[in-house]
Amino acid sequence: MRVLVIEDDTATADYIANGLREEGHVVDVARHGRDGLFLALNEPFDVIVTDRMLPGPDGLSILRALRASGVATPVLVLTALGEVEKRVEGLEAGADDYLAKPFAFAELRARLRALARRARGGAEEATELVVGDLRMDLLRRTVTRGGREVALLPTEWRLLECLMRHPGEVLTRTMLLEKVWDFSFDPSTNVVDVHVSRLRRKLEAEGERPLIRTVRGAGYRLAAPDT
Repeated sequence: MRVLVIEDDTATADYIANGLREEGHVVDVARHGRDGLFLALNEPFDVIVTDRMLPGPDGLSILRALRASGVATPVLVLTALGEVEKRVEGLEAGADDYLAKPFAFAELRARLRALARRARGGAEEATELVVGDLRMDLLRRTVTRGGREVALLPTEWRLLECLMRHPGEVLTRTMLLEKVWDFSFDPSTNVVDVHVSRLRRKLEAEGERPLIRTVRGAGYRLAAPDT
């Protein structure tokens, strides 16, 4: 999933973002209501998590603006205000779900998955990605190539998942920096190239044919060897 988190409390925002990223999701974080509303209106997300109390437009103002603009992305509201009337107010403003602080990450994760499924009309989220003889099991958190298990570090996992979710497509270094590292473009960094090189060595450790191809002057593309 691609998730937008609008939360001005750094500890809470990091707690949510890090937990979701560890599970392979792509997370954008906005710490001001204005920035969150801009992203929500202009970028595609599977689900949005917003605090109710924010600097700038608050959570309910963001909700009303989104619904007035025709944005139907599911929204879960976080708040320290747990009273029934406050929850009703949030739901009437367009929220799809409401979760009072403090909360357990497992409950947040389950609620987000339910919202994403509902938005897809009840369709189940893919639990496995396959490109040629390369398989990524998103539930068991395993990667195999031709039956051989490939051990990946967390960043390598996110990089490979990003490539496997876009098979045959060219992903630029800027796109990978934003999706995998949550960085804005920095022309001086070679972090993408370094991690792609390490990932290639692991995927081709037994002499397998290359899966990740360099597109000169553009970026990287993952595809089965015969395509």
